[in-house]
Amino acid sequence: MATLFQGLPSSTAFSSSNKFNHAPAPTSFSERKSSIVTVRSDARWSPVLNSATHKPQRLITNAVATKADSSLASTSSKPGHELLLFEALREGLEEEMERDPCVCVMGEDVGHYGGSYKVTKGLATKFGDLRVLDTPIAENSFTGMGIGAAMTGLRPIIEGMNMGFLLLAFNQISNNCGMLHYTSGGQFKIPVVIRGPGGVGRQLGAEHSQRLESYFQSIPGIQMVACSTPYNAKGLMKAAIRSENPVILFEHVLLYNLKDRIPDEEYVLSLEEAEMVRPGEHVTILTYSRMRYHVMQAAKTLVNKGYDPEVIDIRSLKPFDLHTIGKSVKKTHRVLIVEECMRTGGIGASLTAAITENFNDDLDAPIVCLSSQDVPTPYAGTLEEWTVVQPAQIVTAVEQLCQ
Repeated sequence: MATLFQGLPSSTAFSSSNKFNHAPAPTSFSERKSSIVTVRSDARWSPVLNSATHKPQRLITNAVATKADSSLASTSSKPGHELLLFEALREGLEEEMERDPCVCVMGEDVGHYGGSYKVTKGLATKFGDLRVLDTPIAENSFTGMGIGAAMTGLRPIIEGMNMGFLLLAFNQISNNCGMLHYTSGGQFKIPVVIRGPGGVGRQLGAEHSQRLESYFQSIPGIQMVACSTPYNAKGLMKAAIRSENPVILFEHVLLYNLKDRIPDEEYVLSLEEAEMVRPGEHVTILTYSRMRYHVMQAAKTLVNKGYDPEVIDIRSLKPFDLHTIGKSVKKTHRVLIVEECMRTGGIGASLTAAITENFNDDLDAPIVCLSSQDVPTPYAGTLEEWTVVQPAQIVTAVEQLCQ
C-alpha cells in the first residue's frame, strides 16, 4: 500500500531510566557561511549584517516559510520571553549546567569563541574551561572522550561544528555510544548528547549540507530528535541531557535565527512525542525540522483551495511516536511525508514502512513521500533549490493524493 515518490516537479536497545550579536561568525576552522537574517515566527525578518556575498531576501524565501494559521501568526501577546532558536538551545544548556555539575560541553571552538553558531557563547566564562572544553579538530577523538566521560558518570554534550564532520566519529557513535550499555550487560549507561548544525543551507556545498538522520537511525541504542522551534529546541535539549540514553539532537542551520516566545517557567519535553502543528481532516502531513515551515506555507494554499491538512512535526526520529501518528492516520486515511533527508533509506522510508506495518488497513491511498534528490547538494543556488522539496510540490502532492 506504500509508494515512494522522489518528488513532483516544482511547478506542480535503550536504557530503562529515562545574547550575543547574532549572525554567528563562521570563520572558525572549516565553517564557511552562515545565515544572516533574523526570522520571526510571524514571518517578519530583518538583516543583521551587510554582506556582498549574501542576499537576505532570497535566503528567507526558501529558508523559513510563512506559517499559515492565524493561531500561529503572532507571538507578541504571548507570555514569556522572546529568543532566537540558538539562544533557546543555549538557555536550556545553561540551565542544565547550573542544575547538574556533571553536565559538560566539548567540541571545536565551544569555549571562549562560543561555538560556530554561538550556542555555547558565555558558558566558558561562567562555568570554566574544564566544563566547556575546547578540543582539537579531531571528531573521532573528542567524541570517544565524551563517551568515555559518560561511562564514568558525567553528562557530556558533544558539539559537532557541522553534522557532516561527525562522520569522522561514526565508529565511536555506532560501536561505542549505541552499544556499550548492552555489551556491558547494563554495567554502563551512556548519558551523552551529540548535537550540531546540519541540513541544506544557502550554498554551503555538498559536504556542509549533510542530513545524517538516515546514517544514524539504524544504530541500536540511540535516540534521535530534531528541533524546529525555539520552544521545542530548549525543551528537547533539556530532555536529552537528562536522559540516560545517548541522544542525537539535530539542529537545522537555517533555523538558528528563528524567533519565538518561550515560557519563563522551566519545562522539559518528551523525547518520544510528536507535535500536532495543525489539526485537519483530509490528509496527514508528517514532517520535521525545516520542512515544517515549507509544509505550513503549503497549508495556507491548500486551505484556500478547500483542503484541510493535518500537520504533525514528528520531532522524535527514533523511535517514532506511532500513537500520535496512528490517531491521525485513522482520521484522515491519507499520508504525505515531507522531509529534507535523502529519498533512499531516509527517515521517510522508515516512516513509510512503520505506517504500512501498523496502519495499512486504515489507508485509503498509497503513502506519498517527498524527499530530497539522491544527489550531492549542488553549490549553485538554483540547482540547490531543485534538490529540496518546495511548497509548490507539497500542494501538488496533496491535490493528487486527495483525488
